[in-house]
Amino acid sequence: MSIFEQRESNIRAYARTYPTVFVTAKNARQVDEDGKEYIDFFAGAGVLNFGHNNPRMKQAMIDYLQKDGVLHSLDMKTQAKAHFMQKFTDVILEPRNMPHCMQFMGPTGTNAVEAAMKLARKATGRHDIVAFSQGFHGMTLGALAATANDYFRQASGVPLLHVSHELFDQEHDKEAALNALETLASQYRDPASGIKPPAAFMVETIQAEGGVNIASAQWMQALEKLAKEFCSVLIVDDIQVGCGRTGSYFSFDDMGINPDIITLAKGIGGAGTPMAMNLVHPDLDKHWSPGEHTGTFRGQNLSFVAGAEALSYFEDDKLMSEVTIKAEQVRHALEPLLTENSAKALRGKGFILGLDMGSGEVAAKVVQRCFKKGLMIGACGKGGRVLKIIPPLTIPEADLMEGLDILKSAVRFVMEEAA
Repeated sequence: MSIFEQRESNIRAYARTYPTVFVTAKNARQVDEDGKEYIDFFAGAGVLNFGHNNPRMKQAMIDYLQKDGVLHSLDMKTQAKAHFMQKFTDVILEPRNMPHCMQFMGPTGTNAVEAAMKLARKATGRHDIVAFSQGFHGMTLGALAATANDYFRQASGVPLLHVSHELFDQEHDKEAALNALETLASQYRDPASGIKPPAAFMVETIQAEGGVNIASAQWMQALEKLAKEFCSVLIVDDIQVGCGRTGSYFSFDDMGINPDIITLAKGIGGAGTPMAMNLVHPDLDKHWSPGEHTGTFRGQNLSFVAGAEALSYFEDDKLMSEVTIKAEQVRHALEPLLTENSAKALRGKGFILGLDMGSGEVAAKVVQRCFKKGLMIGACGKGGRVLKIIPPLTIPEADLMEGLDILKSAVRFVMEEAA
């Protein structure tokens, strides 16, 4: 037995999906201790938007280390932090006329969500938050209360309170989702309904873990209108699908909405270095008092260094144009699986796509077959029925096409076995 089986907690999950020991990685490939190469369509669940060991970020971090740059700083001021904040302002916020403040907290997505929920409650004086069916927001208790998946919720050990779940935008029934928002509005307007407006609405524009379910601009605009009518905070969780994943920096850039709080993590650290940041409208940020929400590792300076380098990819349209082209290549390659009934649906936006296999058992077999043939891909959605395709944005075209060939072959192999 390896040290992992001997000593690592039973909680390990991805190690079971990808049962090998990895040694090196570069861009969209990982190599295990036996020298076998794997094309990576998983990318650290969206962390590695810019690939493994991105050379620009790696060199920036090496240079910073060699000059004895400050590594840990809590929330003290450092040159690395100032550089990141200025670049984020110049490249992302000012072109969008966004006045938002940057709040740094513990370096995980779930901590960003916790901070957002806490501030919404503090600013409004309300307790309840509305989240949505199939949503995923994290594993700590507040974020877990907003997460819909019962498998994750049942491990909490305590009641998960003050969050309700409403119907997310439905691909097959847009009218039902819009009607659900109008029903909420009617209840909030009725003083005899016994239902009060919430502190916040928290939503993913694309439910990555939920099965790559995509909200429409119409539904998101209706949700924003609802939030504004009742002075509730609109929180957009962009943790997995932000930082360029959809072909624009924010997943909602083309939706005509202006969230009050945007939660970011995963890809924002650039090189896989841990970092989380909330963008908070100044009207809300004024409700914080110094030190009310802290985090020992909110001053991760290597993350500021790599994250600043990541922002340079958004100084022009080159990478986002490439992402648009690659996304179309994925669709073109996988659509034949739909016409031959090997898969149920293909949905996505930009470079996050979901191939719905109709069954978690089938999807799991495809994942196993892919790994055996040298491709890392994960499953998500109800019962794990959807294959989630999230390669690094920087994946070379040759690796992308080779990975797609492996995926198609694996799907056909599994479906032929089942026939």
